[in-house]
Amino acid sequence: MNARDFRDKAAHIPVAREGVPYLVGAMFVTLTTAVLGHTILTWLGLAVVLLMGHFFRDPERIGTPGETEALSPADGKVLDVERVEDAHFFSRPSTKISIFMSIFDVHVNRVPLSGTVRGISYEKGSFMAAGRARASRENERNWLWIEAETGHDVVLTQVAGLIARRIVCWPRVGDRVIAGERFGLIRFGSRVDVYLPETVEVTVRKGQHVYAGETVLCRLR
Repeated sequence: MNARDFRDKAAHIPVAREGVPYLVGAMFVTLTTAVLGHTILTWLGLAVVLLMGHFFRDPERIGTPGETEALSPADGKVLDVERVEDAHFFSRPSTKISIFMSIFDVHVNRVPLSGTVRGISYEKGSFMAAGRARASRENERNWLWIEAETGHDVVLTQVAGLIARRIVCWPRVGDRVIAGERFGLIRFGSRVDVYLPETVEVTVRKGQHVYAGETVLCRLR
């Protein structure tokens, strides 16, 4: 897939494109129950429509990171900031920042640093709660390796959760990506792990709520 196709798929509309079938389906069922006069089912259907619209919302974000600043790839709560020995594509110490997305967070993922996609790797797995530490090792997940314009390597892991059953990643190897732009999403509650060089200056803390494409996670040294 070339860069033009990648950005066509990621083009902005108020609701993430992957959520449109769910939203349209819920609207159709609600309209049908209303026409048939099933009041209670209609109200329940309307509630589902509102929940779907809220879950798949895709607000516009305008981030202005410095050249060495890495943006958050996901909305959610910082679960942990830790040093690890490898980052899937590399066998060297890294700083890992884990972000948990609840069903109330925006689930569209964004690029932390401008650069070029050098590797993508997908692995099937289980679907335990994404907030558990084991989820990073055992759940279904997708790795995205970006070689930043600064020369640093960044690896993102999209991790499926207890309810999540669909990981979406639009770019392909060789695509150039820009900090803050959309690159995919995970449906219905999940997490994203970010692996950065060991020497970064982390600017977030455990428990902090961060916003994709806006919050600065760290500064590269």
